Amino acid sequence: MTNKKNDFSDESACGRVPVTVLTGFLGSGKTTLLNALTTRPEMAGVAVFINEFGDVGIDHHLVERVDDTLVILESGCLCCTVQGDLIAALMRLHERMARREIAPVSRVLIETTGLADPAPVVRALMEDRLVSARFRCDGVLTVVDTERARAQMARHREARVQVSLADRLLLSKCDLASHAERTALERDLEALNPAAPRIALRHGEADPQHLFGGGLYASGQTSTGASDWLHGERPPGKSTFHCAPHSGRVSSFVVTLGEATGWRGFAVAMGEVLTRWAGRLLRVKGLVCVAGLDQPVAVQCVDGAAYAPVRLAAWPVSGPLADRQGRLVFIGEDLDAAAEADIRTRLTCLPGDREALRRAAVAGLPTRTWLGQRMPLAPRPGLVSDAFMIQPRFLGEMPARI
Repeated sequence: MTNKKNDFSDESACGRVPVTVLTGFLGSGKTTLLNALTTRPEMAGVAVFINEFGDVGIDHHLVERVDDTLVILESGCLCCTVQGDLIAALMRLHERMARREIAPVSRVLIETTGLADPAPVVRALMEDRLVSARFRCDGVLTVVDTERARAQMARHREARVQVSLADRLLLSKCDLASHAERTALERDLEALNPAAPRIALRHGEADPQHLFGGGLYASGQTSTGASDWLHGERPPGKSTFHCAPHSGRVSSFVVTLGEATGWRGFAVAMGEVLTRWAGRLLRVKGLVCVAGLDQPVAVQCVDGAAYAPVRLAAWPVSGPLADRQGRLVFIGEDLDAAAEADIRTRLTCLPGDREALRRAAVAGLPTRTWLGQRMPLAPRPGLVSDAFMIQPRFLGEMPARI
């Protein structure tokens, strides 16, 4: 099997193989996209996990069958049926690479079923220690049927969740939709997921350079790409997607954190937010300006789980993040105005380091692991006069004099 190095792969930088999740509602066109991708030379060395071979017309590409679940395609891709445990399938792939039964893979692409919620897949990639030590989540791609997506999202929660969790939205069948339909869909997608860039597919195809390597955990990522999450043209605020009665609603809003943030206070406040609104927050991601650090810190939470923060190289010099103020995008279901106000208040009034550690010890928080990150202590507020700045210090008991 050839293993041509592709430009969108950077696994050598961190030693972990990037994993991309491809999802989309029934009939959206993700199978067409997957078939087109498997024939491209840039996909050499990419492992493709699918649910059933019968669902994907790749038989004419098969050149070698390794066993009942793994085949090698003409393009150099590995293709694996995922009928059971995803974690076990990934570990088997790693073991075969370690034993040199197969050439090292440069990327894994996981295709979910049309009715699947991608959140459990993302959680499996990030929460299992054995998997996360060898693979890293590089984002979620959601294929959206431009002609039928609005009706699907209005009727099916799965379609709304797939759009809400996407890092990039891939618009299919654009030629079949009218200008009015396309405009209305863009408006709904903006309400569901204002942070995700939208890419129009051409006859069901797209350049891999535009699809991969843009996730939060991409090696060497700069914060320039993170600016896309916040859509600088769109003022921070709230938008709501209205769907069929009794089917819930998905809303999004942006919280600006303002001045440099104490990391421990932020970690505890975010943990309390995730706990308080468990089951209703679909995704949170953004950048934090941590007191004492020059670089931005990227954070992400999916379905109530918080994942390891990432220090990016530098703040962007233009766009909404050029002011170096932290911003978080919240996407949730059935979050009313009171819920939004509560979240904003919790993230505005952050506890100091001592209070944060005390509150973290009382109850387990989803962001408890964030407290173990090596971060500067939050500066204590001082008293300022015209002549002096007085910085309070806390001293222990003085030793007794002998």
